Amino acid sequence: MIKTLDVQNFTVLPNATWSFAPGLNVVVGENGLGKTHVLKLMYALLKVLADAKDLNKGVLERAYADKLIAVFRPESLGRLVKRRQGRGRCEFRLNMNNEGMSMAGAFASNAKSQIEILKAPTEGLARSPAYLPTRELVTLCPWFVPLYENYHLEFEETWRDTVSLLGNPSLKGPREKRAAELLRPLETAMGGKVQVDAASGRFYLQLPGEGRMEMPLVAEGLRKIAMLARLISTGTLLEQGYLFWDEPETNLNPKLVKVVAASIVAVAAREVQVFVASHSLFLLRELEMLLGDKRYQNLPRRWFALAAKDGEVALEQSDQVQDIQTLVMLDEELAQADRFMSWEGA
Repeated sequence: MIKTLDVQNFTVLPNATWSFAPGLNVVVGENGLGKTHVLKLMYALLKVLADAKDLNKGVLERAYADKLIAVFRPESLGRLVKRRQGRGRCEFRLNMNNEGMSMAGAFASNAKSQIEILKAPTEGLARSPAYLPTRELVTLCPWFVPLYENYHLEFEETWRDTVSLLGNPSLKGPREKRAAELLRPLETAMGGKVQVDAASGRFYLQLPGEGRMEMPLVAEGLRKIAMLARLISTGTLLEQGYLFWDEPETNLNPKLVKVVAASIVAVAAREVQVFVASHSLFLLRELEMLLGDKRYQNLPRRWFALAAKDGEVALEQSDQVQDIQTLVMLDEELAQADRFMSWEGA
C-alpha cells in the first residue's frame, strides 16, 4: 500500500507530503488544480514496478521517464517541472508499506527522457494497478491495444493499459465466488452481465431473456460501470490491488452515481487501495453516508482538497471530511441555492 507521496515542483501540484489511507482516498477540488495529476503520478510509478523485469537502476531511470511521458503526454519530460523562470527541478518520493517498493526520483526542466533515481526499489509489484479515466473504454476492446502499439497515437497510455486489463480472462473457483458478491449490485444496475466474445474479443451486455447487446449500443454511463465490473471479474480489483478513478461521476445520473459510490467503498473494503478524484458534491456525500454505515466504520479513509490561494495551489488533508475547510463544491452548491431562491421569488 502507498503510505505517502512527497512532491516538489511537479506540474501544478503543491509542494507537500500526501499521507494516504490503506482504504479509500478522495481528492476534491476545482478543475486545473492537479487532482488528475496526483493520480496519474502515483499510477505511473506503480505501473513501472508492476511491469519491471529488471530493477537495475539504469533501466529504471529510463522506464520511469518513459511511463511519465506516456501517461502525461508532455513534449519532453522537463515540461512536467512546475513552471518558473529559469531552470527548475522536480523531486518526488513514493513511500510504500513494503519499503522494498519505495522509490524516489528527480529531473530538471531541461530533462528530455531520463530521470535521476534517488532511491531505487528492490522489489516489483505483483499485480498491475488500474486507472479508470473519465470516459469508458470497453468499446475500445480489443482493437485499441494493437493500434496503439503499432502507430504513433496522441492518447495517454493509461487507456492502453486499462484496455489490456479489461481483456484479461475471468476468474474461476473460490475467487470467482468472492467477485460475484461485488458484481451483484453492478449487474443489477446494468440489467445484465458483462461478457466477452472469445473469438472477437468484443464486449457485450448479456440481458436476461433478451440475448446479447453490443457495448456501443449500451448507455455510456452503464459502460463505465461495465469497466468496473470487468476489472472485478478478472481479479484486478479483488484483493491487494490499486484503483485510480478520475471523476467516476462523469456521464452518470444520480441513481448510477449511488451504485458507483457503493461499489467504490465495497472494493476498498476488500483490501484494494482506492484513489478517487472528483468535484461532485453528490458523490462526496454518498461516500460520506456509506462510510458512516456500521459495515464500513472501520474502513480507513482520507480526504484531500486542492484550492487556489495567492496564486498557488494549497493542499488540505484529514481523516475527517468535516475538517476540510476548502470544499469549493459545497460553496458553489449553496451559492446556487441562494441564487435559485432569489430567482424563484423574483
